[in-house]
Amino acid sequence: MTTAMTRRRFAGALGTAVAGAALLDTRLTESAAEASALPAPLGEPVRLNANENPFGPSRGAIEAMQRCGRVASRYPDSSQDELRRAIAAHHGVGPERIVLGCGSSEILEMADLAFLGPGKTAVVAEPAFEAVLLYAGVIRFESVKVPLTADFRHDLPRMAAACDAKTGLVYVCNPNNPTGTVVSGEEVAAFLPRVPASAVVLVDEAYHHFVESPRYKSAVDLLGRAPNLVVARTFSKIYGMAGMRVGYAVGSKANIEAMRSYASFSNVNCAAILGALASLSDRDHVGRQRRQFNDTRRWICGELEKEGRRVIPSETNFFMTDVGGDVTPVIQAFRARKILVGRKFPSMPTWLRVSIGKREEMETFLTALREIAPAKPGATG
Repeated sequence: MTTAMTRRRFAGALGTAVAGAALLDTRLTESAAEASALPAPLGEPVRLNANENPFGPSRGAIEAMQRCGRVASRYPDSSQDELRRAIAAHHGVGPERIVLGCGSSEILEMADLAFLGPGKTAVVAEPAFEAVLLYAGVIRFESVKVPLTADFRHDLPRMAAACDAKTGLVYVCNPNNPTGTVVSGEEVAAFLPRVPASAVVLVDEAYHHFVESPRYKSAVDLLGRAPNLVVARTFSKIYGMAGMRVGYAVGSKANIEAMRSYASFSNVNCAAILGALASLSDRDHVGRQRRQFNDTRRWICGELEKEGRRVIPSETNFFMTDVGGDVTPVIQAFRARKILVGRKFPSMPTWLRVSIGKREEMETFLTALREIAPAKPGATG
């Protein structure tokens, strides 16, 4: 028997469940203090497990956040309006089409609450970022998981075919976490008309800024053609603000209003807002960070491939490599060496996800991997 749940009762249940998940499973709650651009204290582990930015925010963003004393004693309502206007201008839309979140994880939570009602299902790729399913699981909605293609990308035709009248939300993580792969702009454009208009398509572009593939295209460019499209972004990755928790979504006025009704009051703090505003205005920062991360990723992946290891081509600040067996003992062996690497993804049990860190951190990782899981003679890439 299904019991009706009010928003207040749901909020309590969700808060309890998420708090428990945070204590028992750190998959989605890595501390951004661990990604500081400052030298790590002696004894600190090498952190290559949460796709953070070890170089931190831009200098302008840091200076802006340090000046938050002038507004820290006030609620951030007007500052949030300013950030919404800035993001709207960045994307060429009206501010009523922007909703802010405490990181993009809250954006995904809002989408679940707004678009998954009784009898509704969520269609997702397997594997992809788990937050949507985490929240959907708390509110006991069903999910339809569609395996990735042979080249580890979203199978958009099969995802479209999995949609029906019960589908409330379709989640597309592009670039995908954990595989680092992308689907092209043409593929997304062909996919959207095949999804029922009654279902919302949420495209998570947390890693958008790292992509170099000429075939990739942000779904923001398709908003005018698909009223049921919502695009999520974050300041956690290339902007280096994971610890400050700023995310947002852009979509139609109706969908954004539906999501905003489930947002926490004053859900983005003043310091984070100032940092986000400064980040948007520092156009050189994104290019510098993209080059730094992608050059390091190409180097480390090239070294792995020279040894005959399988590596999934990535467009993000992380990659996956096949360790040839269950990743669990490999992860534990890295931890014993004070190196934290990604968690196990059940549908890809032999693949290890590794975040890109500083060059010296990747050298430390490579040395440890050779000890923990030596490359097999005769292996092919």
